[in-house]
Amino acid sequence: MNTEQQENRDGLDEDFALGNRLIDEVIEAIEQGDSVRLTQLLEPLHAADIADILEQISATQRRALLRLWKGEMEGEVLSELDESLREEVMESLAPEELAEAVRDLETDDVVDLLEDLDAPQQDEILEVLEDADRVAVQQALTYPEDSAGRLMQRELVVAPEHWTVGEAIDYLRTQQDLPEQFYHMILVDPKMRPTGYVTLGKLLSSPRDMKLQDITEDSFRTISVNQDEEDVAYAFNQYHLISAPVVDKDDRLVGVITIDDAMAVLDEEHEEDMLRLAGVGEGSLSDRVIETSKRRLPWLFVTMFAAFAASFVISQFSDTIAEFVALAVLMPIVASMGGNAGTQALTVAVRALATKDITSANVWRVIRREILVGLVNGAVFAVVIGGLGMLWFGMPMLGVVIGAALVINLLVASFVGVVVPVLLDKVGVDPALASGAFVTTMTDVVGFFAFLGLASVVLL
Repeated sequence: MNTEQQENRDGLDEDFALGNRLIDEVIEAIEQGDSVRLTQLLEPLHAADIADILEQISATQRRALLRLWKGEMEGEVLSELDESLREEVMESLAPEELAEAVRDLETDDVVDLLEDLDAPQQDEILEVLEDADRVAVQQALTYPEDSAGRLMQRELVVAPEHWTVGEAIDYLRTQQDLPEQFYHMILVDPKMRPTGYVTLGKLLSSPRDMKLQDITEDSFRTISVNQDEEDVAYAFNQYHLISAPVVDKDDRLVGVITIDDAMAVLDEEHEEDMLRLAGVGEGSLSDRVIETSKRRLPWLFVTMFAAFAASFVISQFSDTIAEFVALAVLMPIVASMGGNAGTQALTVAVRALATKDITSANVWRVIRREILVGLVNGAVFAVVIGGLGMLWFGMPMLGVVIGAALVINLLVASFVGVVVPVLLDKVGVDPALASGAFVTTMTDVVGFFAFLGLASVVLL
């Protein structure tokens, strides 16, 4: 590694994040129009780091970078970019630059890029691909979106199931177009139906006369070409798969899915769940203000109606609040504690549904557990906050009221936080998308009603 490359690698923080110094130097090179310096800075970097730089600089700087770095864009960089930004970058490239960038990509990555383009741009890229790759990509685009057919790659290593280790090794040594990375040699019968696979480690450590069928892995599983990619990611995570062959409706081998693609899907699902629970939808830091606002406004309106519902409950007890001003001071405590408890149960339930940990066999046990957790936590905070309420306002019964209201609200919050996402999942609605509004509304309404209702009965 030369001095220039070492300096640029030193621009990465210890936790592998991009350092501010490196980004500042890239921006400086852009502003000075220094194409040579910019190339020196970017050349040693991994494609993922270059994608991060493109995402962190402004749109104007991005266009200038692409203009100065002309002809250097690689397909791996496009693959690493956030989808919302990828289209912008691809539109900034000349057709021949874009075609050259994707020429050496694996078929699954090419499919991922083409999904974001219109028909004329797709045709331009397809024309520069080799015939076999073009056919593979076109066929992949015929499969449903978010299916295994879109996720798989056609570059794989296949061997007849009757071969020996020696025959397999000799075959691999004579091939000129093996995939850059692969983990298994897939065994097939005469009808091209996969019957097992062998890891490279087993292949290299076994005697030459050993039958491949005798060293196959127990983890072998096939995936239907129409299988939803979420289920594919779940299978990889559940069964610790490294790769898995993909088959058509006749069980014939058509491709392979590798762990990097499966984990990318799993990561996307986690990110989507987190964003939807927060009511912000999908997006990225590079999105425009108007686009971001449009995604968030609907859920803010839902929150507004939830707030009106809570306000309506409060208005029914205006006389009680006027009599005891202390109630107005303590009301936010009841609502916020219930909201936090509901969010905790909701987050656990949504994650468990996504990983298929909640099933019809254990759902009632999970609900019962959350109810008991809510009861215990409610009792603890009833003692703590009830005692503080007594000392603060010198009214013992006020402490009893807020303590009882906390027990009720945390109990209901824990119950609703699990039941609502389970029910929404049963009717086919994404629980991460819709559960938050229901749970927040329920905990606010129940919390205020319990607190003010008990106060009206006990204190008046």
